[in-house]
Amino acid sequence: MRLHAKKQLGQHFLHDPAVIAKIVAAITPQPGDRIVEIGGGLGALTFPLLEHVDELHVIELDERLADALERDRPRGGGKLTVHHADALDFDFSNLGTQLGKLRVVGNLPYNISTPLLFHLLAHREAIVDMHVMVQKEVARRIAAPPGKKDYGRLTIMLAAWLDTELCFDVGPGAFNPAPRVWSTVLRLMPRAQARFEIADELQFANLVRHAFSMRRKTLGRSLAGVLTRQQIQSVGIDPMARAETLEPGQFADLANLLEAP
Repeated sequence: MRLHAKKQLGQHFLHDPAVIAKIVAAITPQPGDRIVEIGGGLGALTFPLLEHVDELHVIELDERLADALERDRPRGGGKLTVHHADALDFDFSNLGTQLGKLRVVGNLPYNISTPLLFHLLAHREAIVDMHVMVQKEVARRIAAPPGKKDYGRLTIMLAAWLDTELCFDVGPGAFNPAPRVWSTVLRLMPRAQARFEIADELQFANLVRHAFSMRRKTLGRSLAGVLTRQQIQSVGIDPMARAETLEPGQFADLANLLEAP
């Protein structure tokens, strides 16, 4: 039975053998790795990975695809465990407790890639590294320097706890159906400690969210009621500056001024 991509799930099935081989080479899977793939699809990446590892876990929301992966997997290779679940709700930390540190891979659906990256960030202590494919625009946002239009909340939150490497771009023709945009494969590596001092993670996240909810306003206005102009100045930041001009660590400096909840 031929399975068609569901538009509502943002499915684009990878099929280019050269791109698949390039992704596997970037991951460099080893037999003892605890790899978790997000969105196994038709198995384009799943089955090549199984040739290298003892065990592979796949999270697949689409029941048709989950059933097909279990039914059609080739003989030989590692053990395949398919979790019929939504990756946005999946407890990576719990699986990491069971298996050990995880390596996460996957072609992330365009329509949920940003919230999914935030979800993975929340489970970073259970993860060794992530090799994910996202829309090229999202990759630009992750790697954007201050002052650029792509720079924002996603940039800052990932910069705090992850080391990021842009591996390579992938054209629309590598997928079926072909998306209208290019994609980028990223390597994301959680850090043992944040890149800069963060007194309270929740307050840091809330302040960044607040600042970028009104990104066209000056910090003195967008953070009014959160921090005074004098407090902003006390850490060497101009209250007339806009959020998009600050370095990631400067948001931590601001958040560290807040009293503990």
